Amino acid sequence: MVHLRSSEVRQLLHNKFIVVMGDSIQRSVYKDLVLLLQKDCLLTTRQLKLRGELSFEQDNLVEGGQKATMHNGISYREVREFCTGHHLVRFYFLTRVYSEYVQAILEELQSHKHTPDVIIMNSCLWDISRYGQDSFNSYRKNLANLFEHLSQMLPKSCLLVWNTAMPVAQEITARFLPPENLRLAPTLREKVIEANFYSSVEAKQHNFDVLDLHFHFRRAERYRQDDGVHWNERAHRHLSQLLLAHMADAWGVELPRRQPVGQWIKDDPARGEPSQGVERQPQTSRNQWPLAPTLPLSRPGPLLPLPAPRVSLAPLLPPQPLPIPCHPAVRPPLLFSPQDTHFSSDQPFQSGQFSFSYFHSDVPSSTQTGTGVETGFMFDPQPPGPPFPTPYYQQLAPVVHRGFPRNLPPGPYDSWRPRPKPCRRQAQAYPEPKPH
Repeated sequence: MVHLRSSEVRQLLHNKFIVVMGDSIQRSVYKDLVLLLQKDCLLTTRQLKLRGELSFEQDNLVEGGQKATMHNGISYREVREFCTGHHLVRFYFLTRVYSEYVQAILEELQSHKHTPDVIIMNSCLWDISRYGQDSFNSYRKNLANLFEHLSQMLPKSCLLVWNTAMPVAQEITARFLPPENLRLAPTLREKVIEANFYSSVEAKQHNFDVLDLHFHFRRAERYRQDDGVHWNERAHRHLSQLLLAHMADAWGVELPRRQPVGQWIKDDPARGEPSQGVERQPQTSRNQWPLAPTLPLSRPGPLLPLPAPRVSLAPLLPPQPLPIPCHPAVRPPLLFSPQDTHFSSDQPFQSGQFSFSYFHSDVPSSTQTGTGVETGFMFDPQPPGPPFPTPYYQQLAPVVHRGFPRNLPPGPYDSWRPRPKPCRRQAQAYPEPKPH
């Protein structure tokens, strides 16, 4: 799977309104997406644990959180928003998949001047553990009411992605489960699987997309935190890449083709194996291993297998000239196109470089292509290129993403930060003489 960089994520989500709704795991989905829109860094452990803060990476706390009373009850609220000239991302914390509060959120989105382009949603753990003995049956009824409401109010241009609940551990110590409900912890593992089945079936009946996160992370226990519910920064970056690839597939966007440089490092933080290719933000905890080493790792040999030797041509034929390498600074001019035009690459898109078989679901969606199962489980982004020069026969033409001019016009979203004042153009020291 091609891991998108921050600049490519900004192009993919250009002039898009993204809404994330759900519990604390979906809040981390929102945070990683906001961070990836600005820089190629991973979340820190502190950022993953914080909730209700007034600001996170230049976003804004709109409602609830530290602006109200902080508690772990079912009435907790938190609304966050990240807004720039061309990107708008909003998060709503939910403790129940369908309620009067969810109805009010949907009415607010329907009356908003900007229609959401993508809605990413999940709610499960609170529903099946905090609402009494009949909570599971209530959850099934609320799922039916939710998807019925969404099918009536969402336009066809809006992409709704239902994330299945991620696997939980046998022992749970997360704060969402009060001490009096700890007896339910051993049964939550099986209940989550059953709840995912009903939610995916209900979503498919209403022609909504399902991203089966339970399937993708079923063998990734080492990336789960000690509380048995939440996940670390590597897991959330992999989750973000799955979501972005799903959006690109739904919109028919050709993702950039990159030259493979070997197998990614199958990292295990517990064993201290470092990974490459992404910057890590400052970490306050001493028990966390660094994501990228200070110096590049030495490699015993080339990452790509050398091609077979070429068969020499007959002496009667003239020698074939080598291809001229493209200079990285020489790029064709970018052309302006409408905001919804997707970017493409000069290289033809190959299915072997990017497989949509990651979009596995018990109920395949209309926008999901491919049903294969990917056995390799890797979180790290694309590692840097090899330290040795690339031969001419392995060099690719420079990738050019068309559709986004260098000087972007004002976007549709009003940023909450004041815009800088335009600088005045200074007069020339030696003005040119006027012709007589």
